[in-house]
Amino acid sequence: MTSVNASRAGSANDTVEHPARWSAVYAMAVCSFVLVASEFMPVSLLSPIADTLKLSEGQAGQAISISGVFAVVTSLLISVLLGKRDRRKVMMALILLLIASGALVAFAPDYFVFMLGRALLGIAVGGFWSMSAAIAMRLVPKGAVPKALAVVNGGTAMAAVLAAPLGSFMGGVIGWRGAFFCIVPVVAVAFFWLSFTLPKLPAEGMNADRGPFSLLRKSSFVFGLVMWCLLFVGEFSAFTYLRPFLEHITHVSVRGLSMMLLVVGISGFISTFLIGRVIEKGLYLTLFLLPATLTVVTAALAIFGGSPAAVAVLLAIWGGVFTAAPVAWWTWLAHSVPDDAEAGGGLMVATGQLAITLGATFGGVVFDADGAIATFWSSSAILTIAAVGTCVLGWAENRRA
Repeated sequence: MTSVNASRAGSANDTVEHPARWSAVYAMAVCSFVLVASEFMPVSLLSPIADTLKLSEGQAGQAISISGVFAVVTSLLISVLLGKRDRRKVMMALILLLIASGALVAFAPDYFVFMLGRALLGIAVGGFWSMSAAIAMRLVPKGAVPKALAVVNGGTAMAAVLAAPLGSFMGGVIGWRGAFFCIVPVVAVAFFWLSFTLPKLPAEGMNADRGPFSLLRKSSFVFGLVMWCLLFVGEFSAFTYLRPFLEHITHVSVRGLSMMLLVVGISGFISTFLIGRVIEKGLYLTLFLLPATLTVVTAALAIFGGSPAAVAVLLAIWGGVFTAAPVAWWTWLAHSVPDDAEAGGGLMVATGQLAITLGATFGGVVFDADGAIATFWSSSAILTIAAVGTCVLGWAENRRA
């Protein structure tokens, strides 16, 4: 297992260190928080949305699906469509789309307008995450790239902790429309913050006119992308069914369930800010340890699932690893294709979304056939393959070094 220093994650063409623009990085973290909170807020507001718009809860739930579809399409096409356009202008336009999305959803008179707002959100999500790693690489010196990526993903972790409970609380106080509209001023703050801190980001030297599919000719990148996909399939084949596992195997109360999920969120939030230091010690070692740890944790949950105390400890570990994994893999992207990070980001967003769907579908089939315990065992098996494959990826990189 190699120990590649993450400082190599910057572009190979950057020979001069540039001053860090941490204020812009923190503004991007605010954007990531709002994006993730907006994407998953309907989960805690489905019933009132359905009642107001005269929909079934299944129709209201499609609000999440449509944003995911548009995110995948945007992530695959954005680098080709934008060409040499200044990425600063693109990022600002995406934030304006997010503002428009929040306003449309909040004031939607019918299902069509509501879904149109969610589609705009999907475009913003796909565009932002496709470019986030490439932009972060250009805002800080090469050695600080892992930390910058951790900061941006910190917004995601915070949203994972707060989005559902905060959305539910605000929905009860000011209604679901008010809850969605509260996003607008937060995004406006991020827009003005970035307008003053984000420098011009010309596309020269970024191979911006090459589409993401050109990277599929690079075998090492494709292999890593498959391991990233397997990691997400393994994670979400179990995580999607965590609630029924806790209810039927651990037998926790509703309050206990909330506390367990809070443990996952808090642990993930903390780990997002610690993973950068771990990556600096060895990128590929970190990439191996993530699925390896999840393999053990999911197997242990299957074995000790009847013990609330053991489950709480295991979920704390799971939450930390689960949330830190994207930071490590985005750092790998910056290291693996430094001159094509934007196109590579598009592929990672698309494959990540696909992996989440595959994982949830596979886990559901196993859950319906054999129950929660079998679901977690099958998740552990997939994560084992991901761990072995990632070890091979690191070994191959060490051979090339």
